[in-house]
Amino acid sequence: MNREWNDSQPIYRQLRDRGVHMILDGVLKEGDALPSVRNVAAEYRVNPLTVLKAYQQLVDEDLVEMKRGLGMFVKPGARDLLLKGERQKFLTEEWPRIAEKIQRLGLTQKELDAAVARRSSLRKH
Repeated sequence: MNREWNDSQPIYRQLRDRGVHMILDGVLKEGDALPSVRNVAAEYRVNPLTVLKAYQQLVDEDLVEMKRGLGMFVKPGARDLLLKGERQKFLTEEWPRIAEKIQRLGLTQKELDAAVARRSSLRKH
C-alpha cells in the first residue's frame, strides 16, 4: 500500500479507505484478521489512536467486528455491502462528471470500447 498521505482528508479516513480497498480487492476476505493496530501504526508511522479510529469506522459501518483478545476481523457479507455502497456512490458522485467529460470531448462508443479493450489486455500481461 502507498504510504503517502494527501492533505484533503484526515489520515484516519485514508487508512479506513485503504482497508475498504483491501476488502474490495480481495486482499482481506471474510473472516480474515485485519493487521494489528500496533503493526499498522509502526508501518505507516502514525499514532495507534489514528489507526484505532480508522478501524472503529469500519466497525461502525458493519464491515469488521472486534473479537475481544483476538483483534478485528472482516465480517461475512462485508465485500457485498461495500460493493453496493461504492457502486451507488460512483453512480451518483463520479459518473455524472465522467459522462459530462465524455460528451464534452465527443468520444464515441467505439473509442471507449477500444480503450476498455486496451486496458483489459494490459492487465492480462
